[in-house]
Amino acid sequence: MIHTNLKKKFSCFILVFLLFAVICVWKKGNGYEALTLQAKAFQMPKSQEKVAMGPASQAVFSNSKQDLKEGIQSLSYSRVTAKVKPQPSYQVWDKDSTYSKVNPRLLKIWRNYLNMNKYKVSYKGPGPGVKFSVEALRCHLRDRVNVSMIEATDFPFNTTEWEGYLPKENFRTKAGPWHRCAVVSSAGSLKNSQLGREIDNHDAVLRFNGAPTDNFQQDVGTKTTIRLMNSQLVTTEKRFLKDSLYTEGILVVWDPSVYHVDIPKWYQKPDYNFFETYKSYRRLHPSQPFYILKPQMPWELWDIIQEISPDLIQPNPPSSGMLGIIMMMTLCDQVDIYEFLPSKRKTDVCYYHQKFFDSACTMGAYHPLLFEKNMVKHLNEGTDEDIYLFGKATLSGFRNIRC
Repeated sequence: MIHTNLKKKFSCFILVFLLFAVICVWKKGNGYEALTLQAKAFQMPKSQEKVAMGPASQAVFSNSKQDLKEGIQSLSYSRVTAKVKPQPSYQVWDKDSTYSKVNPRLLKIWRNYLNMNKYKVSYKGPGPGVKFSVEALRCHLRDRVNVSMIEATDFPFNTTEWEGYLPKENFRTKAGPWHRCAVVSSAGSLKNSQLGREIDNHDAVLRFNGAPTDNFQQDVGTKTTIRLMNSQLVTTEKRFLKDSLYTEGILVVWDPSVYHVDIPKWYQKPDYNFFETYKSYRRLHPSQPFYILKPQMPWELWDIIQEISPDLIQPNPPSSGMLGIIMMMTLCDQVDIYEFLPSKRKTDVCYYHQKFFDSACTMGAYHPLLFEKNMVKHLNEGTDEDIYLFGKATLSGFRNIRC
């Protein structure tokens, strides 16, 4: 009797042990994991939990191989999604910047220029603060800003005093059309940028004033297709007539006039009287293409900048940088602009080739630079990453747009 009881107890122990082992093995297998994960993947709202936990629902979860497969696929998708890293956000130029954000010194300068009104600006147009879509603003610029040069038929350039000095070839036949163009600012943040090769890969490259390429090739490239200069440089740069820097590419000089005056009145009273220096240059370099931008163009552009800006802007002409951008938008399908909108290398060093520090070179003082940058940021079709890493904004040209 005792032997029989021991035998029964031993048999029960063996059965319990085997059952425990089977349960452990099953839990470790794919079936248990898949069912558990499937239940999570198809988890229902709390309001439906009682219905879902009924016998019929349990049968569906335990008996359907298709649901089991779908549950595993859902888990796989969840794992892939979890591994995707969120896109980083880049701190770049705010297209809604206003003068409330600048330092007190620049704010005072801005107010002084408003009161001074050297160019007798009397803006009567819409704004400030008119909102345009990117497409509408691009069309507005194309239709309102006329990028054209002084011609031999314009008085007083049609007199004997000017005979033979202006280029015979029209600017538009000499410049463009091009597909991809680069506008290279002179900003100090271009130093150590290593952008030279990328810049040179463009069909045409525009540079400003006396910005050199020698000794800076790795950062700014070597190609110069157009050089846009202000009249102050032409009249004050002692090397202008002889330096080879000013014999490469197409030269264009601009000079501010009184607000919207015609060519004869501007000729009588230019901002900087560069005309004799221009003639001297043409006698030395008669084959060098050298054009004079019509004085109306800067103010046509200024009107639009004021129209869309939230504040009153300086009643001074736009910067050479902004003029050059619009010029290339008339000649090119795509314009890549380097370090007009500052990158992560932003610095108060004004020029990559000089050690001159002033925050006004970025935020603006004489020129309405802050509002020009707002407009470029609004028109930018590139990424914030491109601005942050390379200082590059990408704008579509006017040639192929439909308005």
